[in-house]
Amino acid sequence: MAEALVEQHSIDVVPDEERHGTAFSQFTLWLGANLQITAVVTGALAVVFGGDIVWSLVGLVVGNMLGGAVMALHSAQGPKLGLPQMIQSRAQFGVRGAVVPLLLVILMYVGFFASGSVLAGEAVGQLTHTSHTTGIVIFAVVTAVMAVVGYRVIHALGRFASVICALAFVYLGIRLLDHADLSTLLKNAHFSLPMFLLAMSLSASWQLAFGPYVADYSRYLPRTTSGRATFWWTLSGSALGSQWSMTFGVLVAATAGDKFLANQVGYVVGLGGAGLIASFLYFVIALGKLTVNVLNTYGGFMSMVTSISGFRGQRVLSQRGRAAYIALIMIAGTAVALLGKDSFLASFKDFLLFLLTFFTPWSAINLVDYYLISKERYDIPALFDPQGRYGAWRWDALAVYAVGVLAQLPFLSTAFYTGPLVAPLGGADISWIVGLVATALLYWLLARRSPALPAGTEPTTGTGAGLKAEADHV
Repeated sequence: MAEALVEQHSIDVVPDEERHGTAFSQFTLWLGANLQITAVVTGALAVVFGGDIVWSLVGLVVGNMLGGAVMALHSAQGPKLGLPQMIQSRAQFGVRGAVVPLLLVILMYVGFFASGSVLAGEAVGQLTHTSHTTGIVIFAVVTAVMAVVGYRVIHALGRFASVICALAFVYLGIRLLDHADLSTLLKNAHFSLPMFLLAMSLSASWQLAFGPYVADYSRYLPRTTSGRATFWWTLSGSALGSQWSMTFGVLVAATAGDKFLANQVGYVVGLGGAGLIASFLYFVIALGKLTVNVLNTYGGFMSMVTSISGFRGQRVLSQRGRAAYIALIMIAGTAVALLGKDSFLASFKDFLLFLLTFFTPWSAINLVDYYLISKERYDIPALFDPQGRYGAWRWDALAVYAVGVLAQLPFLSTAFYTGPLVAPLGGADISWIVGLVATALLYWLLARRSPALPAGTEPTTGTGAGLKAEADHV
């Protein structure tokens, strides 16, 4: 039973006989991962920065749907290829060239682990009647253990969290409306294009951040799983969960303002009540953060293995090696959380949002290549061979990636850098739109005019005898 529960695969192809589950599993996983306190804070920022209630909500819906669609397109790649998300980047950037976006992805995972641990650590500390620091450490260890067990426990956690957190948010919504007049709040509607674009960017960026690892959690689905079903269940779970949380955040910010931002966890728990109810809500906050933090840890582990294996030629990983990689992510994230729990995380959050600038062009290149250029067909053995058809470094794709990053800078707005075109747009940050469109168009023009791939076996999705031999080998 333990062997069946503990995951054996990492960056290698998942054989057909080990595939299981249905596309609906993506709904519960992403619903549970988005019904959490950080999504609430993200929604609140739309109002804190000056937006009205009605148009902030509309902007958040649009951003969640647009960003969620991009994220869900990545999810649909999982059942088709049976590979984790970032290993696919080797088809675009080369077996070793994929390390360029991967290094930034790993940094993002460590940062998200840290910021999540701070909020969850406070809740765990309250539950265990210990200090904030002890709560952070306990939370980090539990996160690492679940990431080591892997795929099955991650989805089980998502199913559990989707039910428990949904019930908690229904209760909190009722309590919030007891303190506020909804009809009065909804009268706060004065359209401002910059504030509308800000709300849309907040939610779209939230969804785009899932892109580098979303296929990690769909790759065990049977190959016959409908791509459309995977897409729609992923999109509906992620968009519904995040919009639910962000809507709550908008209403909380409109009624509580600085009281909420000064102590997000304390305010939410206080809104719910005291005694056993307070304990339950602390548990819910920790559960929501645990769900997404396990995803961050697991994704960081996959990205580290993908980066190193491109140079070492490694295709399989021992359980001891798996635990070691995950421990590195846990230690690094916990260290950052402990160092920044009092003052650093506000600035670090801006840094993490800045990092999203580097993931938007990656996402555009990956999706254009997979759906429009390669037509959902990759030569899977070549993804592990620097001498194969994808090569070690694909400098043309890396150049497009660099152009995509640079194209966003004039439109980027963060606490430590603001582009020259932000002010003419009234302060709106539309960098992610520019990054997606410009990079996708440039890569498509370049790739469709490039010479055909070297002669060899036909590109495959990994079906047939070729995949069986490859699966046996890895």
